[in-house]
Amino acid sequence: MDLILRPRSAGEVTDVAAVDLGSNSFHMMVARVSSAGDLQVIDRLREPIRLAAGLGRDKHLSDEAAERALACLQRFGQRLRELPAERVRAVGTNTLRRMKRSTVFIEAAEKALGHHIEIIAGREEARLVYGGVTHGMGREPPRRLVVDIGGGSTEVIIGRGSKPRLMESVALGCVVHTQRFFANGVISRSRFRKARLAARIELEFLERRYRQAGWDVAIGASGTIRGIWRVMMSHGWCEDRITRAGLDKVIELTLARGHVQQIDFEALREDRRPVFVGGLAVLAAIFDALDIDQMNTSDHALREGLVHDLLGRLGNRDVRGEAVSSLAERYGVDTRQAQDVERTALKLLDQTAGAWQLDPKTSASLLRWAAQLHEIGLVIAHSGYHKHSEYMLRHGDLPGFSQTEQALLAALVRLHRGKFSQSALADLPRDWRLPLQRLAMLLRLAVLLHRSRTPGLRPPVRAELVDKARVLQLQFTRKAWLDQHPLTRADLELESDYLDSTGLSLRLEADPSARP
Repeated sequence: MDLILRPRSAGEVTDVAAVDLGSNSFHMMVARVSSAGDLQVIDRLREPIRLAAGLGRDKHLSDEAAERALACLQRFGQRLRELPAERVRAVGTNTLRRMKRSTVFIEAAEKALGHHIEIIAGREEARLVYGGVTHGMGREPPRRLVVDIGGGSTEVIIGRGSKPRLMESVALGCVVHTQRFFANGVISRSRFRKARLAARIELEFLERRYRQAGWDVAIGASGTIRGIWRVMMSHGWCEDRITRAGLDKVIELTLARGHVQQIDFEALREDRRPVFVGGLAVLAAIFDALDIDQMNTSDHALREGLVHDLLGRLGNRDVRGEAVSSLAERYGVDTRQAQDVERTALKLLDQTAGAWQLDPKTSASLLRWAAQLHEIGLVIAHSGYHKHSEYMLRHGDLPGFSQTEQALLAALVRLHRGKFSQSALADLPRDWRLPLQRLAMLLRLAVLLHRSRTPGLRPPVRAELVDKARVLQLQFTRKAWLDQHPLTRADLELESDYLDSTGLSLRLEADPSARP
């Protein structure tokens, strides 16, 4: 499906921004979308932070690396200060995924940047990279292999046209591989051979599947790969693409230098020289593992993928919604029941969002997705199915979702029935715990009101918050409706007991204006 942006009035433009907190460098891109739908990059910033180099064996970030990162984000933040939150996406990749006790750093980073930061899973990073590289390429040639060597991970994707089919994120990167095999700077033939072999071993698990899938063109998308290509080009060892013969010559040239500090290739940016040899070993291993003869290069990657994904959210296509629908279909969700629960949950949200200070758009999306997926655990067993649903959502692959969004959705689904488990909220960001607790209350009520599974049922209910928004008062706008639904009444009375542990209360009240 092609991206169609929402109509804009003549002359209207929209600025959007993507921030990539990579393991080697931090990148920021600001793009402008015109009324005709044209995309123009109007600003770029890049700083070599070496975040992965600051991550110790205990997976804690050094103070020096944290200071470099936060100072950079303050500079980025100044540029993004005037952009609304919904038009900025900032993501963290491999190093932030691996970092222990990252909450404190993320909170400081968000304050410095002035925008929310998402930590994305490796496969989501791969999806975004593929989208950034292939957007606008058309359908021919249809099968593409895309490789992105970052500072801490390497993404390897095969897709057909604009759709990724195989996606993997491998724990290989120019920073970590240089640290592992060339920590003291010495470059020798035996060290390089070990680094190349170690990378090949890491790639072994995908080798057979990827070779069998095949591709028509290979594309390298990272600064590491582009740097190798520039060195190759400057010596006349290739024309418009990386070749195996040219790669071998760059390896010999690098080995002849003997030390990282002696890598002084004019075509290579100075900040890339300290991690060049590690990235070179990884690329050589990829050529070996996948038997690649030649590789094109692209200056588009994760940032461009983020921008196009963001435009989809602002326009008429949100990949997250497509992922939810696909998951619901895969696990045989009762679509009609899910729609009934969703309709009632959103009605209750509309009546409470203001008093509870819930963000209407984000809250509605979470409730909508949770309503569609709350019963997927039934495919395993009815007993404790909400726990099965939570596990599937927490650990499954949901394209478009950040790790935080996935955790929020999983927790919301977990809390839709039974005793209100406070432990489900424990690993969520602190500023999300109370809002999610309130959303869970609305979802729980919607599920209870539709327990009869009567198709198209529209419970005549109205929600009102009283006592400083600590008490949710339910009023039924038709007299005797609860008397005619004794199971619903019993469920709601039991629900009042369940909610005691949350600090929120549920109260059933007669509506004086109720009609017969």
